[in-house]
Amino acid sequence: QVQLVESGGGLVQPGGSLRLSCAASERTFSRYPMGWFRQAPGKEREFVAAISWSGGETYYADSVKGRFTISRDNAKNTVYLQMNSLKPEDTAVYYCAARPGVTSADPDEYAYWGQGTQVTVSS
Repeated sequence: QVQLVESGGGLVQPGGSLRLSCAASERTFSRYPMGWFRQAPGKEREFVAAISWSGGETYYADSVKGRFTISRDNAKNTVYLQMNSLKPEDTAVYYCAARPGVTSADPDEYAYWGQGTQVTVSS
């Protein structure tokens, strides 16, 4: 089973930056499209960004487009989410996920999930 572990969350002021990392447990991860999702208290889990297995295709939610960048290093079995110009509304638990299929923005299509990492944006 693919296991995913997120790291890099924390407290940051509005306008600041964080880089989240998601480390996978096996090398077959390198062929899986990956996604980042987030969930705030009392709200539904929402799509943030996704990347194809090769890294050649990326997709972003409109709310983060231009501020967040998803990338992957298959040699390190790791996916990253660089978050810049953070806003209070970005506060959420961020999850990475893997899907053994085509790249998708639908969380129901992802088979493997990490435990999440908390991102809090506040002054």
